Amino acid sequence: MFGRNSDAENSSGTSGGSSSSESRRGQTGHEGVLNQSHDVSAFVGEGVEFKGVINYQGTVRIDGQLEGEIHTEGVLIVGQGAVIDAKVEAGTIICQGRIVGDILARDKIQLMSPAVLNGSLKTPSLSMEEGVLFNGTCEMGPVGKKSSSYSSDSLKAV
Repeated sequence: MFGRNSDAENSSGTSGGSSSSESRRGQTGHEGVLNQSHDVSAFVGEGVEFKGVINYQGTVRIDGQLEGEIHTEGVLIVGQGAVIDAKVEAGTIICQGRIVGDILARDKIQLMSPAVLNGSLKTPSLSMEEGVLFNGTCEMGPVGKKSSSYSSDSLKAV
């Protein structure tokens, strides 16, 4: 979608051989997790700065800088060089980069070294490797559609 020499463009027209990004992933030891049936529908590449709100379905990979909000029921992959300053709501989050903000994951969060996370997490499942830096709060348990257990109909003046 955005970026220099995006993985999606490089891999769609070639068979065999490995791209430089595949070589980088192989060096980190996370190629299995980052390539597990994640058909990337959007890509914010290294060197790209994006400000705004992203709403999408499917999988998006971010290797650049993003400021704003991310909303999806799908998968968010945060590459090792990514810097995100945002409110994030996703189904699954796989992170090796840096995130500052509040994160809500409906399925799971995987923090892989050398990830840095400053903010709050809410998720039913969290895995964190040695070498990850996490500064903030973590709330584990089922994640519903509403952040509050009170609806506007249940609160009435007396």
